[in-house]
Amino acid sequence: MSRSLDRAKNAKQDEFYTQLPDIENELKHYRSHFVGKTILCNCDDPYESNFFKYFAGNFNHLGIKKLIATCYNGSPVQGLELPFPDENKNGKQAFKVEITEVKDLNGDGRVDLSDIKYLIQNDKNVLTELEENGDFRSPECIELLKEADIVVTNPPFSLFREYIDTLMKYEKKFLVIGNQNAITYKEIFPLIKNNLLWLGYKSGDMAFKVPDYYAPRETRYWQDESGQKWRSMGNICWFTNLDHKKRHEELILYKKYTPEEYPKYDNYDAINVDKVTDIPCDYYGVMGVPITFLDKYNPEQFEIVEFRKGNDGKDLVYCIIEQNNYSAILQNTRPTMQGRRTDEQSKGYCSERQKQICKNTYPQYGVSSTAIPGLIKNAEGRIGGRITYARMTIRRISK
Repeated sequence: MSRSLDRAKNAKQDEFYTQLPDIENELKHYRSHFVGKTILCNCDDPYESNFFKYFAGNFNHLGIKKLIATCYNGSPVQGLELPFPDENKNGKQAFKVEITEVKDLNGDGRVDLSDIKYLIQNDKNVLTELEENGDFRSPECIELLKEADIVVTNPPFSLFREYIDTLMKYEKKFLVIGNQNAITYKEIFPLIKNNLLWLGYKSGDMAFKVPDYYAPRETRYWQDESGQKWRSMGNICWFTNLDHKKRHEELILYKKYTPEEYPKYDNYDAINVDKVTDIPCDYYGVMGVPITFLDKYNPEQFEIVEFRKGNDGKDLVYCIIEQNNYSAILQNTRPTMQGRRTDEQSKGYCSERQKQICKNTYPQYGVSSTAIPGLIKNAEGRIGGRITYARMTIRRISK
């Protein structure tokens, strides 16, 4: 396990350190969630991590019950701001910090990070060496995860699938940073479709500090006046299952549907929409929209539909799964005055092909494929024979 984490760090260069203003700007929308909770930052160096600094510095203001932070063996930033005790004979050893109370310990009349520093340096019960390597998947760190109510961190991008899977396995609330491309992962998108995971407030460009050993790049790379190396990415998202106000804001639509402006796919009864701002206000059928739509996704206004092509390469219907008995009912995509009507002639056909339709959302079917219900990607979607960009299939919810 430690070797796999080392390979991820070295080959994928996963050391991206989040700026404090980016953390503050996002986490201010979730303050009510933190009251009385145990917060875990399990990919963060105690004190050096800005996630740790945010929660430690705002411990009393947020009403946190307990803060836990862990780092892994060999972290390149460990001890740069806060030297570890002399008894750490192993050098870059994995540590954990557990804080349950923050007071004015240095007597300067205020409570801030200097008190946290004093606390760590003078209370041996606060900072302790881990017995294992600090990998978030290690049994020792899993026990800390079980104790936590909410996990907030920037996990290794190359291990994002496994990281989210671990959080879901232990039914944890979380707010983590990831690459926008993760939306299209077969392990991630079904969680989004089933409203088990969604995007936070911020999506787009974000700059990160990186270690000195990172090689320079031609784009999105620079060094500041102190020599600190930086990289930026334009496709960063916050992923969460904490509810927030933006998720319930209605997307304002103004464009009218015309067949000329919104062509249909060759093998889907769905129209293509190139921009989120161009979603028509008067169309209630299935639409293929850019994955950036998730930044505006309100599950009370839209639904993500499982829309797959059949053996003949064509599909005019989508399916709704009843997970209890693994049955599927195909429904017509065209709305009626009574809402969605059942296509009786398709029920038998669906029964025979439900493994193909739902293979990724329900792995118990044991069928492997790259197809992801609710997504049109790669060569799956064509218009006039030409491959389109990745799209997710949605429809308006009638009111």
